[in-house]
Amino acid sequence: MEFTWQHQGQPMAMKRFLTTHAISMRTIKAIKHGTGAFLVNNQVQTGVITIHDGDIAGIQLPDEAPDTAVVVSEQPIQIEYEDANWLVLNKSAGLTSVPGPSNRTDTLVNRIKGYLIASHASNQRPHLVTRLDRDTSGLVLVAKHRVAQGMLTEPRIAAQLVKTYQAWIEGTITPASGTIDRPIGRVADSPRRVVTTAGQRAITTYQVEADQLQHNVSRLRLELVTGRTHQIRVHLTALGHPLLGDALYGGNLAWIQRQALHAASLQFFDPFSEQILHFEAALPADLQALNHD
Repeated sequence: MEFTWQHQGQPMAMKRFLTTHAISMRTIKAIKHGTGAFLVNNQVQTGVITIHDGDIAGIQLPDEAPDTAVVVSEQPIQIEYEDANWLVLNKSAGLTSVPGPSNRTDTLVNRIKGYLIASHASNQRPHLVTRLDRDTSGLVLVAKHRVAQGMLTEPRIAAQLVKTYQAWIEGTITPASGTIDRPIGRVADSPRRVVTTAGQRAITTYQVEADQLQHNVSRLRLELVTGRTHQIRVHLTALGHPLLGDALYGGNLAWIQRQALHAASLQFFDPFSEQILHFEAALPADLQALNHD
């Protein structure tokens, strides 16, 4: 695979040229150590490289072969968007994101691998940029190669990744909007997380969207500023309002049997098209049922 751009302006070192285009230092170092090549005007260049006005320069990397440790699953994925660099998927509740001790054969990653192989994609090793807990539904962003993944780690691009969620709780939260800025840490020998001064800083913003739903249920809109494990679940529990259906954190199981959390929208800056891409995922039936007054 090749990625090139035309330079305009004063002469510039290749490293600076590439970082200006959000190519990560990790990728640049890999090329210097023999994995790929630097290109200037369709010619491979080595040593000290200077890019001049009008030059077309960039990188060449081998295509990514599938990870042999990941089993192929032929189960379907729900694609909301796809191009040469990205997949945006709508994950169903009950599907684990990545292989682990409890499931190595039919996770979202296994299914994406099966899809990429079946569609004869050039790169067949998916990179999850965002991931969701098994019982959370909604949008997941996948980079189709390591260059795309690396670009989204560049601070000015990473800052433009916005994920919003819809959540359902018993009772309501006052004030009706705000920011939860409370550190989250592990509980020894447990999958649970808790708010603790020994934890990592975690920030969630919220807005109550409806508080007169059936069974004294409220619907919230939340946005993650940081991305800690179980962050929304832990923050709402700390406020005394765990998600409906969240057995791990004491949520009411009377009306839904999985945590009532949905990754409803996803927005990010695409450095290839230099455009903001925005996506929304409709609510699955079990969450739609909680929306009645």
